Amino acid sequence: MNIPTTLKYTKDHEWISLEGTTATIGITDFAQGELGDIVYVDIDTVDENLNIEDVFGTVEAVKTVSDLFMPLSGEINEFNEALEDQPELVNSDPYGGGWMIKISLSDVSELDNLLDAEAYKALIVG
Repeated sequence: MNIPTTLKYTKDHEWISLEGTTATIGITDFAQGELGDIVYVDIDTVDENLNIEDVFGTVEAVKTVSDLFMPLSGEINEFNEALEDQPELVNSDPYGGGWMIKISLSDVSELDNLLDAEAYKALIVG
């Protein structure tokens, strides 16, 4: 299982990459594996300000549909439009081409609540 040490994580199996006050967000390798083959990513919250834990979209797999939760409060600036034609990028490259959104953080103190790679690994391994 791939858990890059350069990223931060949530209990909801999202990863966060930070560049200043911009965060790139996707779902983890573990999450995509649990979901199975992803066939659709639906995110219609671009340009909206959402709070931590708000639903920002859904990911649809062959077996199920799952809500995507904001790991941090902020404004959604960008959706990875490549996922419209290639939702399977979430399966094949969850930490690269399969990223989902970019946000501008509204409360940097929320970063303190994120998990590092070791804590995330402990969460999923048990």
